[in-house]
Amino acid sequence: MRISAGLLILAFMLLIVGGCMVSSPSTAPPNPKKEIKPLKPGPHFVWIFGHWKWNGSRYIWISGHWAKNPAGKKWVTGHWVKRRGRWIYIKGHWRRH
Repeated sequence: MRISAGLLILAFMLLIVGGCMVSSPSTAPPNPKKEIKPLKPGPHFVWIFGHWKWNGSRYIWISGHWAKNPAGKKWVTGHWVKRRGRWIYIKGHWRRH
């Protein structure tokens, strides 16, 4: 009886963890939305463009925003690439000049 209960708990845990896995999409993201930038909050800010995010079943739009530019760094915009028939999002990041 103990083994059966243990196996049942293990199977349940695997089902929960398996349901939480997010697969990458096989279809390309839609074209980026056109956004209206709000006023720049200051001289040391850079606009981070909005992008499509895959939530496991569909694309959702993440709006752009202003971010303070760290000294000596440049923003590299995130982008989608196709690899082995799946679409992968490469996150945007700050890079030294």
